[in-house]
Amino acid sequence: MDGSRPRSNVRSWLIVGVVILLTPILIFSILAPRLGPIARERIVKFLREKYQSEVELKDLQISLFPQVRVTGKGLVMYYHGRTDLPPFVSIKGFYADATIGSLLQSTKHVNTLRLEGMEINIPPKSERQPMPKNGQAHDPGKAIDIVVNRIVADGTTLRILPKQEGKDPLQWDIHNLTLHSVGVGRPMQFAAILGNAKPPGEIQSTGEFGPFSADDPGSTPVSGKYTFQNADLSVFNGISGILSSTGAYKGSLREIEVDGETDTPDFTIRVAGNPIHLKTKFHSFVDGTSGNTLLEPVSAEFLRSALLANGGVTGTKGVKGKTVALDVVVNQARLQDILKLAIKSSKNPMTGIISFKTKMIIPPGDKDIADKLKLNGQFGIGAAKFTSLDVQSKVNKLSGRARGDTDDSDAEGVVSNLQGRFILDNGKVTFTKLSFSVPGARIQLAGTYGLHTGEIDFHGTARIDAKVSQMTTGFKSFLLKAADPFFRKQGAGAVIPIKITGTRDKPSFGLELRRKKQ
Repeated sequence: MDGSRPRSNVRSWLIVGVVILLTPILIFSILAPRLGPIARERIVKFLREKYQSEVELKDLQISLFPQVRVTGKGLVMYYHGRTDLPPFVSIKGFYADATIGSLLQSTKHVNTLRLEGMEINIPPKSERQPMPKNGQAHDPGKAIDIVVNRIVADGTTLRILPKQEGKDPLQWDIHNLTLHSVGVGRPMQFAAILGNAKPPGEIQSTGEFGPFSADDPGSTPVSGKYTFQNADLSVFNGISGILSSTGAYKGSLREIEVDGETDTPDFTIRVAGNPIHLKTKFHSFVDGTSGNTLLEPVSAEFLRSALLANGGVTGTKGVKGKTVALDVVVNQARLQDILKLAIKSSKNPMTGIISFKTKMIIPPGDKDIADKLKLNGQFGIGAAKFTSLDVQSKVNKLSGRARGDTDDSDAEGVVSNLQGRFILDNGKVTFTKLSFSVPGARIQLAGTYGLHTGEIDFHGTARIDAKVSQMTTGFKSFLLKAADPFFRKQGAGAVIPIKITGTRDKPSFGLELRRKKQ
């Protein structure tokens, strides 16, 4: 009898221990189904008061063993109760995991929160309302301090709603998104992979975001680094190439300061069809709430030349899309590099050193870039020569005749001081005050050049050293002697009307003695 008592005591203690262990589980099992509705009601109330928004939460379930898990469906928040706008936040489903111990601390920690099918729609600035400072606003002093160690929100869509009805919103499809150390009033670290709509490509970014301002989302701080790979430029009608870009950014959503660079090994303007290696570096300010971008400056390098541009990419009220407006400056670039960008030819028609400045505008729309590009500027070219032997020979002959050399010798006639003003519109360049010199002559012209057709149509005057009669021989020269006094002006041998017509590959130089004075 006495020997069995210790064994009986052991069994008793084992039973007590099992009861002690099972009692919390039993209690949690009884309470868990009741916690869901209670927690759902408190979450909805908290979100309503915190963000002054209409909140819907279809379902919330809580399990407490072996760890705390919260599962929910159909969370929808309307910005300040504006049910006439798309929901500020909508989440198809979510679940969160935490330990009981982490929830008993003064700062409660949730291990992981996963969000599925999340969409965020940020209203335009004109539709945003400040949080009320009195009344029903949630008292932050009573807020529970909760930090989510990790939020995974793959497949999130972020939209900035447009100011004008009928315009498309700015939209980012975020393929992968992970946030760390997320809490109310705290900055959070993030890593994201998102698709860019136009040009299509994939952006990878890491950085810090927040604390988020529900009153004014545009003032939310953001900083980080990004890479943009395999962006296909062929979606823009008239150009092509595969672009990559890297950079860093900082500021607020309303004004993000970006420093970056791009690399496009095969950049091509379709009207020319000549791929070049284009590299750029830029400093810009981006309004993340509208997409407007201020560029100051952009420097570009291609072949052995460079350009500098300042300006912006902005939207216009009532117009779909954005307009590029830049002031472009080129100093001492190779003329052949510029022509390779703009002219369709296996061989550059002209060499030399060019400097120019122009205002450049690219309006929105699906037209070929050569047809919608607008330029208004001036240029200067020094020591230019034609690469075509036939064309250069004609220039040499023009120079020889202007000096009274009628044997058509091919003495070199280098084009110098080529300068003028130009306007490009609808694929045609109109030149005004175009002037240049060759030995023996100074030419002034005005006319047009077609980017697609290559057609040339210039008319003007040539101020030459020789007399009109000295430009030819024989009987023609004799007849023209009588005309010499009529063409002699201001000390020149002659000032005569001329024309340059034909095409860029086969220009035709000629006199227009019968052309009426304009």
